[in-house]
Amino acid sequence: MKTQTGLSLWIGSANRQTKKLRLGLVSHPAAVLPDLTDAASALLQAGYHLTALFGPEHGFGGAAPDGAPLANTRHSRTGLPIFSLYGETFEPTAEMLSQVDALLFDMQDVGVRFYTYLSTLFYVLRACGRSGKTIYVLDRPNPIGGLKLEGGPVEKGAESFVGIANFPIRHALTLGEAARLLNAEYALGADLQVIAMRGWRRSLWFDQTGLPWVPPSPAMPHLSAATLYPGLCLLEGTPLSLGRGPSLPFEICGAPGLDGETLAAAMNTLHLPGARFRPVSFAPWASKYAGLTCGGVQIHITEREMLSPVSLALHLIAQSRRLLPAWEWNAHFDRLTGGSQVRLALEAGTPVEEILASWDAFLEQFRQISETYRLY
Repeated sequence: MKTQTGLSLWIGSANRQTKKLRLGLVSHPAAVLPDLTDAASALLQAGYHLTALFGPEHGFGGAAPDGAPLANTRHSRTGLPIFSLYGETFEPTAEMLSQVDALLFDMQDVGVRFYTYLSTLFYVLRACGRSGKTIYVLDRPNPIGGLKLEGGPVEKGAESFVGIANFPIRHALTLGEAARLLNAEYALGADLQVIAMRGWRRSLWFDQTGLPWVPPSPAMPHLSAATLYPGLCLLEGTPLSLGRGPSLPFEICGAPGLDGETLAAAMNTLHLPGARFRPVSFAPWASKYAGLTCGGVQIHITEREMLSPVSLALHLIAQSRRLLPAWEWNAHFDRLTGGSQVRLALEAGTPVEEILASWDAFLEQFRQISETYRLY
């Protein structure tokens, strides 16, 4: 059975009351119908009264690079205001919300704590709780499935826009389910309505849903990138390039002076489930090491059900530190891992398996809590 998203079900409903409302849409280009009609166009064509648009990181149009702050603007086709939730504010202001009676939230996530659409959802829920506006979350699949949890907690005091809540790195929830958890466990107080999907099961990967893949962010071109992203994104906090410049972001990594042959051999000797490593040479044309030749590896996924990308990435970091004597972390690593503990453990030579085992109790606790909010 083909998965029907919350947007498809909302468009197909005959809810006359909501057609009378002034609606704000929090969305991006990956929020489409199966025929690739974007959410804003689909809603307008169905007779809904959109009065404002809201854009997350990368913008409502999805073109801005990662981390680039965005200003408010206007939608070129409809003339509607686009309010940036990744610029001067992360949270819709009272002035922004004065233009709407309710919000629709429709974004395609990738199931990872530091993918910032989860944080945008948190702030939108909080704003709705404070303003009394209803928020309708139009649910979409978790593209890497809804079964496997990976990663440690966010340490108290280490919260950030890439770690807004104490979720594991790979949290196995849809954004609709995450909204239910955030709203209840963090007492955000929103009048939340989740429009659940039909035909989605937790075991499904995105390419099993029958839905078209539209990149949810500029560096997420394929499902294979999203599959490795929960781990490979951690390299943003290291001296390694994670391939944002070349055409395989999150699937290759390396640095100038790194011996890819040695790194690939070391990684393959570990026999990590679900992956093989091939030495590569690449020259990023953007981001870290732009214009410089890097040695490194490409990660080939051999069995995605067996793959543990967070474990894989920690092993990659541990092996690369041996081969790059001038290793330096940047502050983003602690933000991505949720605090300093992972970095300190790696610096102390703690085996990766021991780091992973230290998360077991947290992951079991999160699994039990999150089951309360599951819809599928």
